[in-house]
Amino acid sequence: MAAQAAPVETGHAKMNSVDLNALTSQAREALANAPVVSVAADAELNVEKTAVSVVSAAENEDYQAELAAEEAAEAADAAAAEAAEAAASTVSTSVDVPASAIGNSVISIASRYVGVPYVSGGSSPSGFDCSGFTAYVYGQLGISLPHSSSAQPGYGTTVPASEAQPGDLMWTPGHVSIYAGGNTMIDASKPGTVVDFRPIWQSNPTFVRMG
Repeated sequence: MAAQAAPVETGHAKMNSVDLNALTSQAREALANAPVVSVAADAELNVEKTAVSVVSAAENEDYQAELAAEEAAEAADAAAAEAAEAAASTVSTSVDVPASAIGNSVISIASRYVGVPYVSGGSSPSGFDCSGFTAYVYGQLGISLPHSSSAQPGYGTTVPASEAQPGDLMWTPGHVSIYAGGNTMIDASKPGTVVDFRPIWQSNPTFVRMG
């Protein structure tokens, strides 16, 4: 609030309402040297008034935009979690494992991860992409492969399709999988799917014998 002072008449002593004898010498000196503020009897006090506007939360565009962004982020997170849960719960195979693959060490290891969701860049049982899956499976057999679908074929020996055996790496540009015999493979296919046995969908794939 603005300070106000009462008019001072000529000849009045400074601070004449204060008992100077009750003060310390330091306090008396401070009072004696204190400036006197004089205000004319007809002085006027003008106070500027500023209008204050209030906007409700419903009408505040910035606030509503922030709320909408938070709701959108929460909805996206919930949808992603729901999709991951649904993918993880899908454990049934889409095709039967060929009899020729039964007992094969590569197929035996690969089949443990049926139902693991596809995750871009994934290389563990919490989520695989195509080359992350094949590298992980062969790695458990002591075969070290890079996490790259284009590089993995170079770590084995190419064999004709007529000589392909369950457990061979199967490659087409941009994708790798594990041959399971017959017209079947097991792989981490694409976003929204899980590791599974499925019919071979590639035309003229390259088969690579590892080890």
